[in-house]
Amino acid sequence: AETKEDFSEDTEASVSTRPSHGEFATRRGGRRRRRPNDKPEQQDGGAEANQVDGNANGNSNGDAELINEAVHAEPIVATSDSPAVATTVATAASATKSSNTRDQTRRDRPERPRREERQAGGGGGGRGGQQQRGSGDSPRNEGNQQQQRRGGGRPPQPMITDLLREGQEVLVQIAKEPIAKKGARITSHIALPGRFLVYMPTVEHVGVSRKIESDSERVRLRKLIAAIRNEEDVPSGGFIVRTAGIGISEADLRDDARYLVRTWLDIRKDAEKTKAATVVHQDLDLVQRILRDQLSDDFTAIRVDSEEEYLRIVEFVNRIQPRMVKRVKLHTREEPILEAYGVQAEVDKAIKPRVWLKSGGYLVINQTEALVAIDVNTGKFVGRGGSRLEDTITKTNLEAVEEIVRQIRLRDLGGIIVLDLIDMEDRRNRNRVMQTLQEALQDDKSPTKVLSFNDFGLVIMTRKRVKQSLERTLCSPCPYCTGAGLVKSPQTICYEILEESRRLSKGMGDDGIKQTMLRINPEVARALRSTERDVLTEIEDYLGAVDITSDAHIHQEQFDFAFV
Repeated sequence: AETKEDFSEDTEASVSTRPSHGEFATRRGGRRRRRPNDKPEQQDGGAEANQVDGNANGNSNGDAELINEAVHAEPIVATSDSPAVATTVATAASATKSSNTRDQTRRDRPERPRREERQAGGGGGGRGGQQQRGSGDSPRNEGNQQQQRRGGGRPPQPMITDLLREGQEVLVQIAKEPIAKKGARITSHIALPGRFLVYMPTVEHVGVSRKIESDSERVRLRKLIAAIRNEEDVPSGGFIVRTAGIGISEADLRDDARYLVRTWLDIRKDAEKTKAATVVHQDLDLVQRILRDQLSDDFTAIRVDSEEEYLRIVEFVNRIQPRMVKRVKLHTREEPILEAYGVQAEVDKAIKPRVWLKSGGYLVINQTEALVAIDVNTGKFVGRGGSRLEDTITKTNLEAVEEIVRQIRLRDLGGIIVLDLIDMEDRRNRNRVMQTLQEALQDDKSPTKVLSFNDFGLVIMTRKRVKQSLERTLCSPCPYCTGAGLVKSPQTICYEILEESRRLSKGMGDDGIKQTMLRINPEVARALRSTERDVLTEIEDYLGAVDITSDAHIHQEQFDFAFV
């Protein structure tokens, strides 16, 4: 399974409010007061459509959310011909041409009249003091301005036609791959992950991973990033220091930043030469991505069973962490590598719905389109000696929540997850279970949010999902039941055959039919001849004698009549 980027949940919420060199600048919090000498400016449309601030759609989540969405990403060039693409990218401007910021958008709004002016003009927007509409104003913008003058309301939002035009090329990045029937999510806020840094060329943001808890280390890293950003060979843009950057030297940090900047410049050059829609950049492959994001001194060995892949890994590890090269081992035994180290057995368990606990209890994990449901049962565990039922339940729940977190990470489950734990009467026991759950989730790199027990005894949590779960990746829907997990029982099919025979008999005359043949699944045939013999008698009352043919190749829910 692919690994998660550790910057996805570590991004700080603070963002710079300083636009630089025509790049985006976003804010969180209240609106900025206009200076008295600020004058409204008329914004051009059409050609300047790709210069609007990236948060023009009113989303106040800021850069942190945009960065969270840009994990295993592949920037592509896409046209705005498709309404779906146009709608998606219209909320964010082009990553290569972005000169207007939210400050510019705010300056474009007419200045709010002072109290004295409103009184002299009959209340601004009232009958006696209506403001004249300029050549660039629209009824919609005027309505938004009047709403602001009445107190509150969001700033006027640009129309989609002011942001994009048909045939315009926009550089975008895949922020979330397609899941089930949901299409991919794209963003024009590019995020390029490196070994120690994440480079964001379209935003002015500097952040440090939340997993770096030392205040002195955070201050040191921020100073290093500030110095790197002031260098001539580093253009404007933002950086996030990843967890791997703890204790990193200034030289290594600078090398990583320059590598990411060169990558971004190459992407821009390729995008200018290539006609949309096409892929202009791809991230590292799965193996290299795991090594880049996960490799640390905790690894005792890296084993690979392909000589060609072994040489590639040695070369890559020598480039990112030379001291770890000796730990790369070539698997030469005859036994397959996945079986030799027990990986295949764990993968097989990870796609089964039932997971047994060491105590004898078990979990049942069910994935649906809406959510993931995890049920906890005591199973064979009944406690020891004279232990109380409450103690038995609590012990099962404590063991269960630790295994649940392991299974969530192993199966890469995301979205809404509902935990149906065994009911506990003592509040202190419920608190112990919640504390154990929170502690187990601390090692999970995907952002999670957990709510305490509700009135129904359920624990509801959410986990960021950026790709398909392990089950959906390794498996496909059952062709027999089309993914439903159930088929109609033989008894049900017998009664459907009866209804069909009743319908057919109404359209037949008394003469002409000498023999009726019925082709059905062997399970249904067995039911007709035994438990549902009365149904077969009724069928023969409608159609006469019926010659039943069992066909193992026919679906259990299918049946065919033939008349001679």
